[in-house]
Amino acid sequence: MRKPVTPGDAGAPSEPIHIRDQGSFAIGGSVIQHPGRFDPLKRTPDGQTLHGDHAYVQYQIPSHASHIPLVFLHGAGQFSRCWGSTPDGREGFQSIFLRRGFPVYLIDQPRRGGAGQSTLPGVIPATPDDQYWFSLFRLGIWPDFFPGVRFPRDAESLNQFFRQITPDTGPFDAGLIADAVVAVFGRIGPGVFVTHSQGGGPGWITAIRSRNVRAIVSYEPGSGFVFPEGEIPSPMPSSGGTLEASGVPLRDFLQLTTIPIVLYYGDNIPEQPSANPGQDSWRVRLAMARRWVEAVNRKGGQARLVHLPDIGIRGNTHFPFSDLNNTEIADLFSRFLAESGL
Repeated sequence: MRKPVTPGDAGAPSEPIHIRDQGSFAIGGSVIQHPGRFDPLKRTPDGQTLHGDHAYVQYQIPSHASHIPLVFLHGAGQFSRCWGSTPDGREGFQSIFLRRGFPVYLIDQPRRGGAGQSTLPGVIPATPDDQYWFSLFRLGIWPDFFPGVRFPRDAESLNQFFRQITPDTGPFDAGLIADAVVAVFGRIGPGVFVTHSQGGGPGWITAIRSRNVRAIVSYEPGSGFVFPEGEIPSPMPSSGGTLEASGVPLRDFLQLTTIPIVLYYGDNIPEQPSANPGQDSWRVRLAMARRWVEAVNRKGGQARLVHLPDIGIRGNTHFPFSDLNNTEIADLFSRFLAESGL
């Protein structure tokens, strides 16, 4: 078995991270009450409560904290693990940005990971689908990696990658997720919201609802794009399905024009329709993201989209923040924050 990277190994930081404070908490959610009277001698739901639909948050504040907090939300099939150690054992964005002086908050969204208690029933089928995720997350076309892909190719890294995939325990609800994240920002105050993939949609809603979101950094948002009512683009078909946007009142959409926003997309996204659904679905998502950025900026916003190959950074997967060049990707993030006065 591959030896995990430890401090002192080649490529691993040798200096310890000094933490001033750390912990975890649940936030948001609801409590439902079953009718009847509780009988401690009978195991029935009568008269009992269920606490659920909250987010789970882990945080660390470095001793030399000198910047605004970063709040991280994962994407589909993921939980907060994706921001920690990379599949091959290197430091992820959690540690990279702690070293750079940022308090870091990692969220497990309601009905996922450490926040699995749902108030609505769900079904978790034991369906073999590793190769589906391999394709959708653009590592390659199974069993082959894309040429030059920035994902480690050893068997143990792939094993670790597959084992961080996590199911929903109840229905996905972007508004419910946003409610919980708004509560996070209400607790910690102003911060930067960092989203990934499916987390992009709840990210826009959160920024509309909370003035404490001072910027958004979104890695490959793939769904949940919101446009002003009456300006919604036509659905975009692909071999991976049809992507649709939704509308919000203009007064809500304008809130997105008041903060700096950047979207990052990786490599191996085709420009023309493809029969491979794992790639073609990202063709239309990138196209929708470009429309979205244009819509924000038409209303006076300050959004930008960075397609990494266009600036000479090639080989990134759907997870640029944990790819082999994640320090380079973090440098882009840091530059955006500095340019935004954060």
